[in-house]
Amino acid sequence: MNTFEHGGQIDEFVKDINCDIKEVIDLSSNINFIKPDVHLNFNNLDISSYPIYDNLYKKIANTYKINPEQLELFNGGSSAIFALFKHLDLKHCTIYSPAYLEYKKACVNFGYELRTINRFENMNLPVKNASLVIFVNPSTPDGTYYDIDVLMEYWMDKDCVILIDESFLDFCDGESAIRYLEKYDKLYILKSMTKFYSSAGIRVGTIVSNEKNIDSLKRFEPMWKLSIFDTNYLSAALEDRNFKRISKAINIKNRLELENILENCNCIESIYQSSANYILAKLKNIKANELQEKLKPYKIMIRNCENFDFLDNTYVRIAVKSSAKLKILKQALKEIC
Repeated sequence: MNTFEHGGQIDEFVKDINCDIKEVIDLSSNINFIKPDVHLNFNNLDISSYPIYDNLYKKIANTYKINPEQLELFNGGSSAIFALFKHLDLKHCTIYSPAYLEYKKACVNFGYELRTINRFENMNLPVKNASLVIFVNPSTPDGTYYDIDVLMEYWMDKDCVILIDESFLDFCDGESAIRYLEKYDKLYILKSMTKFYSSAGIRVGTIVSNEKNIDSLKRFEPMWKLSIFDTNYLSAALEDRNFKRISKAINIKNRLELENILENCNCIESIYQSSANYILAKLKNIKANELQEKLKPYKIMIRNCENFDFLDNTYVRIAVKSSAKLKILKQALKEIC
């Protein structure tokens, strides 16, 4: 596998099995399968003028109960990560792994000395003073939500710069690290708007921090980095007041359905209890790439997790999707296993 390869490589899959893209059941991508109710005619947008972001800043700030001055917008979560690594210009980074692979990629690209801590085995290992600490919560690829209060106190005592990735927090009822903003001035929080709002093609990511940090970060950012299509779509999505409640409820119900399918599958050894919209499963008697091949006749994609730190080719991540698609997966696994 490519070191930094992600799920959702649907174009290559379509070419490989020679089918229509609409036939594919993509369980490798962790984008929300529930979509917000958006009534927007892109043909009516005035694209002759430069975009204005004030309205989107206010709507995102209102969503997360912060001030608009406490956030900065980026062209997607990955762009936010790279911009922050460049801006901080630190020497050492600790990633609690396995984690989103763009963090490791950013460390390599910006010359950070990297250390990974296996959070499955021992999260109490020491970190360097005044270093950058990365923690994804809920985590990926397993979806575990952590109570990080003890860790936060430890990192603060070590004078670390802290980045908490909450890209999947909207899928559960876990507490946000935003409550620490007033207590600690070296805290940054990533909110990837595309995951929960089912809009990977609309590139909007957000970094939240105190006003001083955000002001410093903005100085090195271009004036225009989001298109009018990005800003108008997400603004419209945030106006759907029922979306968060409905989406969360359906995802929880279907995650339980997926858990039941995997727990009763003969080629699954165990699963991780997830608070997000995907489940990490450990296989038995079959490798991840073998299972991927056997699922191709059913036009089903799953995520091989062997390029995550501390995992190997006996781990797969399977995303929560519609009940109809999960039933097809259930039948496929029954026949394969």
